[in-house]
Amino acid sequence: MFSIGDLSRRTGVKVPTIRYYEQMGLVAAPERSEGNQRRYSRQELERLAFIRHARDLGFAVEDIRALIDLSRHPEQPCSHADQIAQEQLISVREKIAQLKRLETELERIASCCDGNAVGDCYVIRALSDHALCADEHVRY
Repeated sequence: MFSIGDLSRRTGVKVPTIRYYEQMGLVAAPERSEGNQRRYSRQELERLAFIRHARDLGFAVEDIRALIDLSRHPEQPCSHADQIAQEQLISVREKIAQLKRLETELERIASCCDGNAVGDCYVIRALSDHALCADEHVRY
């Protein structure tokens, strides 16, 4: 059995986040010791590590919930899990493309500035007037 602090140290998930996951139903409510301390099993440690890894890969809480539900039925086909992962991959690729557009625009803005006085600073002007941007970009 693990205390919430042990669980936090072993998984790298902060204590308030563990409590949040409990409230969300992603982690089962723990047993309590005689001193009313939360006590977690190895299964909950593994579940929390799963959640942490999924969050590190950018999965939304709803997707993690669906993947946890799927994991409770090991005999079922994994096509739904594959679909969730494919959708996340598409989302990541869209974000990468968006970040590349931002990078290109920032490089352009930074290279247009002659570095003299702030009054003539192209960076300041471009940030004040979106029409000076070379491409349409959306904040990440």
